[in-house]
Amino acid sequence: MDEDSPATPHFGDRLRATTIFLAFLRLGLTSFGGPLAHIGYFREEFVVRRAWLEEQRFADLIALCQMLPGPSSSQVGIGIGFGKAGVRGALAAWLGFTAPSAVVMVALGYGVLAFEDAIPAGLLIGLKAVVVAVVAQALWGMGRTLCPDALRLSLAVLAATLVIVAPGPTVQLSVIAGGACFGCAFLRGEPASAPLPARGAALTGLPLLSLALFFLLLALLPLLVSLWPSQPLVLADSFYRSGSLVFGGGHVVLPLLEAQVLPPGWVSRDAFLAGYGAAQALPGPLITFAAYLGTVMQVPPAGWAGGMICLVAIYLPSFLLVIGTLPLWERLRGHEPARRAMLGINAVVVGLLLAAFYDPVWSAGVRSGTDFALAVAALVLLVSWKVSPWLVVVLGALAGWGLEAFLG
Repeated sequence: MDEDSPATPHFGDRLRATTIFLAFLRLGLTSFGGPLAHIGYFREEFVVRRAWLEEQRFADLIALCQMLPGPSSSQVGIGIGFGKAGVRGALAAWLGFTAPSAVVMVALGYGVLAFEDAIPAGLLIGLKAVVVAVVAQALWGMGRTLCPDALRLSLAVLAATLVIVAPGPTVQLSVIAGGACFGCAFLRGEPASAPLPARGAALTGLPLLSLALFFLLLALLPLLVSLWPSQPLVLADSFYRSGSLVFGGGHVVLPLLEAQVLPPGWVSRDAFLAGYGAAQALPGPLITFAAYLGTVMQVPPAGWAGGMICLVAIYLPSFLLVIGTLPLWERLRGHEPARRAMLGINAVVVGLLLAAFYDPVWSAGVRSGTDFALAVAALVLLVSWKVSPWLVVVLGALAGWGLEAFLG
């Protein structure tokens, strides 16, 4: 894309893509704690320390990414890179932030493929218990923030009930749409701040192409799979659809990915939950879990090729949506119905997380009194003692291993 294209929102001075890559690589190696923590790291690094964009623009970018499907913290990074160096900057930001955890997840996948039968059962028990604690913490924190009143809490519970009773991507998308409609009709948000001066927000050129490609792939991939059902194309369709329907980030993608890879037998349940637990110990975005799933597939393509297909497919919707909508956001963010719809979508996100907590997280992770004790201990370490998630994962896995050996 032309560096001077009016479709690119400029966040101050332009930067080289290598500068953006190195800045995000440092964060990709050190940013533990999940999406909310990532946002805090981004603010400290790019607003306070480097002054790449001002506070208001950063807040507006966060608001946009919360309204889009996909991993919100990664989208904020893509948006910062896009604002500083166009498409090259977006790619550099994504690669720097994502590569460290993606490489480790692929390596972990190879380890599971080679040594799955040799992994102690207690280690898996401990990892599953930590998953219960991590998702419970996310559920509590998001519920307090996004469902502060009885109306939104009831909407979340209704959404969770519908998804549990009738699981599947179509139901989840319908629930999200219903939450948006409910928000428009019945919810009221805080007044929008004064809009920033619009900079090239017309729906032309690259933004229009990106949005058109997003919807085209969403409709075309299932058709191609029905005409030419090759496994790489099936994987691309499944993970692209998951990336297109995820509101709320990595924790909410869990039920979508679980529904995609477990019923057809692509990935075993133990391998799925073990990888998800291990992902909590890594810096960077949780959604690189997709690279692990592609690696441990029991049908070809597996290994690094399967991992790359799944990783690119699940992130592609985020690229297309951020590049397509960011130039328009400064006009749209003050739109009252859009802000009301977001309140309803946020409440539904809590419901999706609640459904994911029930199945498969709780149903697979807590099967005995020992499992429950491990999960509670992990939750206390996370919430009360503020222990880093990566350390809780390590301690949980070792505790499960030790208890299994001691109790037989």
